[in-house]
Order: sequence, then C-alpha cells, then structure tokens
Amino acid sequence: MTVADAVLVTGGAGYIGSHTVRRLIAGGHRVVVLDDFSTGHRWAIAPQAVVVAGDAGDQSLVGVLIEQHEVGAVVHFAGSIVVPESVRDPLKYYRNNAAASRDLIEVCVEKGVERFVFSSSAAVYGIPDRQPVSESAPLRPINPYGTTKLITEWVLRDVVASLEQRDAVKDEGFRYAALRYFNVAGASLDGTLGQATPAATHLIKVACEAACGVRDKVTVFGTDYPTPDGTCIRDYIHVEDLARAHLDALAYLGAGGTSDSFNCGYGRGFSVRQVLQAVQKAAGVKLPIEDGPRRPGDPPELVAESSRIRNVLGWKPEHDDLDVICETAFRWESTRNKAYSRA
Repeated sequence: MTVADAVLVTGGAGYIGSHTVRRLIAGGHRVVVLDDFSTGHRWAIAPQAVVVAGDAGDQSLVGVLIEQHEVGAVVHFAGSIVVPESVRDPLKYYRNNAAASRDLIEVCVEKGVERFVFSSSAAVYGIPDRQPVSESAPLRPINPYGTTKLITEWVLRDVVASLEQRDAVKDEGFRYAALRYFNVAGASLDGTLGQATPAATHLIKVACEAACGVRDKVTVFGTDYPTPDGTCIRDYIHVEDLARAHLDALAYLGAGGTSDSFNCGYGRGFSVRQVLQAVQKAAGVKLPIEDGPRRPGDPPELVAESSRIRNVLGWKPEHDDLDVICETAFRWESTRNKAYSRA
C-alpha cells in the first residue's frame, strides 16, 4: 500500500478512530471514514477525511466505497465495546462485532483490499495464567465482548490461511494485523481531541467526569481481588501511542509483513486505586469514591507483554506515564464539560 491508496477507517468518528484518522492524514494518507454515529461524533473527524454515514457490515456500501476511493487498506474500529453490556446483551455484540466484521472482511477480500488492521482487545485472554500476558497465551475470553473479538481474529486467520493455500503465496494479497488493546486512556496533547463516548465505562474517563462534576461519584467495582490493594490492575496505554501503532501496522503490512496479532500496552499495570490517586493529582480535587461489588466479566489483572509490537512493528511509545495519561484526560474533560451540548 502507498499513500496514494485510500485507507477506509470504520468507526473513525470514535475515540481511538478519530485520533488515528488525524495521524493518518498527517502522514499523507487519503482517508475515508465510515461510521454509523451511534457513539461517534462528526466534529471529531479531521476535516480532510471523506465522511460516510453507514454500517461497516453493509457489504454493498463498503464495496462501493472501496471501488470509488481506490481503498488499499482498512482499519476496522467499528463495534460495541462495553464489557458489562455484552454480558447483559450478548446478541447485540455478536451482531455488531462478529457478524458485521465477518461481512466486512468478505467484501474486502472480494474487492482486493490487501491490508486489514483490526481493533482487537486484551479481553481475548480472559483470566491469564501468568502476568504479563504474551500473544502466545491461551485465548479464553470470559465475556461476550472478548469472545466476539476473538471470533473476528479467527475469521481473519482462517481467511488468510485459505488464501495462502489457494494462491501458494504468503507475501501478497489479503493480510492482517490484529492489535490487542489493553486499557486505552488519555487525550491529544494539544487538548483538541479526546474521549467523548456517551455513558463511557472506562475508569479514567469516569474519574475525570467525576472530577468535573458530570458524575456524582466513582464506584470501585470489587475490592477483594487477589491484588496488593484488592482492586483490579490494568495496563493503561495513551491513545496517541495506540493511534501510532495503527500506522506502524499499516507500514509493516505494506512492507510485506505476515499476518499476526500484537499486544498494545506498556508492560506495567496500575490498580484502580492508583489510577484514582493519579486523577485526583491531575485534577487537584478529591474524588467522591465508593466501593461496590465486582462486575461480571472483569479479570483481576491484565498487563501486556509487549516485546512483539516493539520488535516487529518498530513501535516506540512516547507517553508511557500514568500522570501524563491522566493529565491529558482531565484537561480534555474539563474543556469538554463546557461543551457537552454539542454532542
């Protein structure tokens, strides 16, 4: 793929998608954003992108976009992402994540798209036997969200294997990189772009909203986990570093890299209570915090073993600092809080 080829970004109006779109455009790529705007925002999309309202699983629409814009690569963010909701409403997740992704992949193969970067998740690991967790760890998701991400990875794996067997080549044709996100947080350093997802459940976002008075409290879901302070431990990655990883994945595939999965994390974890302390430091306020029961589908700890993405993709994170993550998230939220009406 060259910069002359367009990149189709599904879910490009969302949190991670919008940051990635901005980086793609800065890198000289033509970008087409496909989003149904159920959770994303038009104002978050860089003005240089072509914007189309629609479903990533609409094969007719996607086929037309690939042909009209000479799409050479797809970055697939679109889908539902709330773990507790996936437990309550699994059918929504099998439709929006697994079924839609299957249909998208099919039309990409039919239309000759050769590069596919998939927004996967550390949820595919479930409760790992050891930490940090590597890409070779058993894949045992414990909630429908993680299961639907894993199903899409399986579809990609099997499609590539089938094409390689048919064509007897491994360095041409449809190939993919599945990026397994750990906990994404933060906002752009210039304060102009951040997470504006309605009814977000991610801890740092929720804590920053509470610091701005948008929420009346922060609930700690589970205080009896087998961790030093009894709360869950997660590997938090700054959204700008994650956006960079998508460009690195496209470059890797464009240079003939083979299909693979990559952990996206820093390799160290922080507990819920540590995160809340960092948000309080960034905001300069004391948060209203209450302890609550565990949520279904939450593993006690998830920390990435991230040597593969660093060594294979050449990914070099620039914002591996919990304070920076929380400071940028709060700066965005404090600005966003004054403009909620435009959502």
